[in-house]
Amino acid sequence: MSYILCVCVLSLQNVGDVESTLNILSVLDELLSAGTDRRIHYMIKKGGSEALLTALVKYGHTFSPNYTILIPLLHLLAKVGHKDRRIGMKAEEAGAVLLTLNLLKHNDQHARRTAACLWVIQVFCSSGTQYSCFCHQLGVKFISWRLTLKIIIAAISLNSNPNITLILNPTLHIVIQSTLLLNSSLTRKANVCSAVSKGYISGFLWLYEDWHNKDNQDVAIAIRHALLCCLLKATDSTAGRQAFLSQGGIRLLYQTAQCLVEPSMQLMRKCLPRIPLPVTSDQSAYSFLLPGTPAFPDVSETPGKVPGFIDLQKLDESDAEEDDDLETDLNKLRLPPDPDRPKELLTQYSCFCPELSHDFQVCTSLSLSVLTGQRLLQVEIPLPLIVLTQRWKYPVETCQVRASLNTQHLKQWFLTLLEVLNPTSFICEFTEPLFKASPCQREDEQDNEEGGTEEFYHHTIIDRLLERHGAGIPHHDPKLYCAVASKTKSIPDFSILAFPDFWGHLPPPGHQPMAPRKPNIQRQKVFEDIHRFLKTDDIINHVMLQYTTIHTYFIFAFVCVCVCVCTAGMQPVLYSVKEALEGRPHWIRTGTEICYFRNNFCPAQGRRRTTFYTLTFTITFKHIEDVCYLAYHYPYTYSALMAHLKILQKSVDPAKVFFKQQTLCSTLAGNSCPVVTITACPVSRRWKDLHQMRNRPYIVLSSRVHPGESNASWVMKGTLEFLCSNDLVAQSLREAFVFKVIPMLNPDGVINGTNRCDLNSKDLNRQWSKPDPLLSPTIYHTKGFLYYLNIIGRTPVVFCDYHGHSRKKNVFLYGCSIKETLWQSGSAVDTVGLKEDPGYRTIPKTLDRIAPTFSFNSCNFLVEKSRSATARVVVWREMGVLRSYTLENTYNGCNQGIYKVCVRGACLCVLLQGLQTGTQEHQEMGMKFCHSVLSVTKDTRILYSRKLINHIDLDHNMLDHKSHK
Repeated sequence: MSYILCVCVLSLQNVGDVESTLNILSVLDELLSAGTDRRIHYMIKKGGSEALLTALVKYGHTFSPNYTILIPLLHLLAKVGHKDRRIGMKAEEAGAVLLTLNLLKHNDQHARRTAACLWVIQVFCSSGTQYSCFCHQLGVKFISWRLTLKIIIAAISLNSNPNITLILNPTLHIVIQSTLLLNSSLTRKANVCSAVSKGYISGFLWLYEDWHNKDNQDVAIAIRHALLCCLLKATDSTAGRQAFLSQGGIRLLYQTAQCLVEPSMQLMRKCLPRIPLPVTSDQSAYSFLLPGTPAFPDVSETPGKVPGFIDLQKLDESDAEEDDDLETDLNKLRLPPDPDRPKELLTQYSCFCPELSHDFQVCTSLSLSVLTGQRLLQVEIPLPLIVLTQRWKYPVETCQVRASLNTQHLKQWFLTLLEVLNPTSFICEFTEPLFKASPCQREDEQDNEEGGTEEFYHHTIIDRLLERHGAGIPHHDPKLYCAVASKTKSIPDFSILAFPDFWGHLPPPGHQPMAPRKPNIQRQKVFEDIHRFLKTDDIINHVMLQYTTIHTYFIFAFVCVCVCVCTAGMQPVLYSVKEALEGRPHWIRTGTEICYFRNNFCPAQGRRRTTFYTLTFTITFKHIEDVCYLAYHYPYTYSALMAHLKILQKSVDPAKVFFKQQTLCSTLAGNSCPVVTITACPVSRRWKDLHQMRNRPYIVLSSRVHPGESNASWVMKGTLEFLCSNDLVAQSLREAFVFKVIPMLNPDGVINGTNRCDLNSKDLNRQWSKPDPLLSPTIYHTKGFLYYLNIIGRTPVVFCDYHGHSRKKNVFLYGCSIKETLWQSGSAVDTVGLKEDPGYRTIPKTLDRIAPTFSFNSCNFLVEKSRSATARVVVWREMGVLRSYTLENTYNGCNQGIYKVCVRGACLCVLLQGLQTGTQEHQEMGMKFCHSVLSVTKDTRILYSRKLINHIDLDHNMLDHKSHK
């Protein structure tokens, strides 16, 4: 067969008569059609493309071209040229480009000839290695735009002819080939500018409208789609978008987008003009003076921006999940860098290892002091409270001087709350407190003042509320929460205590499935945006509330609105005060028609490239006269953490559990960052028992470096409660390890409502390489403490940083592996002789068997350059911790194992649907992570204890859920 191809190629170059040429072309077409692409590549290798181009020039340059030869020759050239990556340059060298364009020009009324020429020109445009250069020449020098438009116009006129039946298909083929050719040429920026400057945007729109009006049977959708693709390319430039907008392109597509909805919507969104946000300013009303900056800077040097002051609403760019930046430098992967500080500075962290020096002679817990007398200074909520009501509006007031909350404010809040819930239940009286704390008074002196404070609480509406309804939330004390919240320091000086934080939360009974989503709901919402742009007279521009009765009014308290994507099936959460007082204090998933999309707003001032998104959903409230709180995810505040730690410390038996809470450092705003030590007390003070306790390996856990990831705090809550429990596994863990827990690495961000950054506007999980002791104190001192453990020979066997993930379902781990990174990157480094401990897979493999929400298939052990300054990579690289992880917990839900459920849709078909995660699942994950740590213990007596094995109940049928199924 190869011999026949060679003979045909040679004969085609030397043959002179028409009949022989037709026979050779017929043989070649039959051979190439029947065989595989290998025959075409063989023919190209033997000079087949050059032979066909030579024949085309030979028979096309005559005064009266013979189309009996040219049409099959063009078809064969297109078939072969499609596989030849250099066909464009070969055609240009042979002079076939100009010839083909001339043939196209003189045959615009002949369907078969025009289609064959267009097909060949398209193949010339799409040649691989020479595409850019040739496409530029073809588009700028040779292509006659008017000629191509003329061909399409001729096709339209043919389409309107009643006797078109026999020639409709070739006509459509001509137009499709023409528009595809235009689309190919518009890839070059110069061609786009040329098309815009010559006014072809209006021509494209006219052609699209004409085809839409005359194509009543939708037989030419491919042509309209190709025209939209041309418009998409032509509007890549600002001038193109302006021309599209001025020619009424948005209005035209809005009226004609019944069939081609997706490309039409994409084009309209692309060309919608950016309009400033309809607010006075999109900047935060608060600013924070960073350490080391002048108190009164010269604002004239930086107009529009005060140096040293940070906008509290400025958010970092979110992580790019698909980074193609794997680290391939073996030295960076294997050799740790030099420490970022001298060893002499590390001795200060010895105080955070009290278990190494404590004599355990008297094992008593620290006293739990509850500040019952101080009035509230402020409490933290991620965003300022927004209250909308028919007859009451309570603005958030800001005090320049930090002081006690005015009694009238507290009275007004509770009076209004009770009036909403049951206006006739109480006659409210407030008693003035017996003292007012002065700024100079020491904190411990304030804590010990009990004269009038006890009576103050017992005579306030708080006690009446608790006596009547009784919160009864495990590990939660409303009074303690109020006391802790009064010490929290916020930049806006928050002074309103959110009811869900005060009252507490219980996981709702049962699981909530992922919310079904109406088809095309996002498309519908985007079209509503476009409708508002086109018909501005329809905009009311007022907040409208629909009341069911004359006595109904609403108080909306938006607790947290994170700038994050709502994954399909995920719903926001709602807390009803009325439900809570009736014994159902639950944050529950709610909302329908949930949609998240990019809008066309831009900042009112500066940062014009900033993109804003719209989150929209519909909620039907269950009760009238209710107070409802809405949040993106289950809130967990800094005050909740500090109160929880106090309750845990009081709950443990100090004779058995060593629980020590210390302050790692102070944050920029002056809040404390707690570090907790949990381990088992020695059985006795004998040397052997003390030696065993002081030689236990360390496990370091951290969480909430990103303030918006509140689910990480719920997982940490489950971990802490389990480690302090009387569970046999927890007892074994305490006897085997010393746990160092930093449950909130970014307290200021949590308090002031940022999403990923601290008050210095930096993502703290990108500061681990060289943290600044002034601007990133929590990271600096956490890293210093890890360095200290490393130099004293107590390098942690496990380090895990808890996070939340907004897009993926289930729970998974990110780890570090040299070999897997090199394999995935395709590095030329020989990994055969490279030794690596595979123990980094032990914990994820264990979790995959015991944790229903965990998915090993979603785990990743690659080291990326963009993650080189994260906790996981720095602790692995600089401290040599093999099992250094990031635990990613889904915001959304799980769709595997026991959480994969079957539901019947409207069409009676069975659908696989997952369940949304709640706080119970998050806390369970925290407990399961503790279980998995047993797999790395070196004390085999603990691991294989019969009592412990029976307690864990390692039943293969229950635990081996195999996330890959």
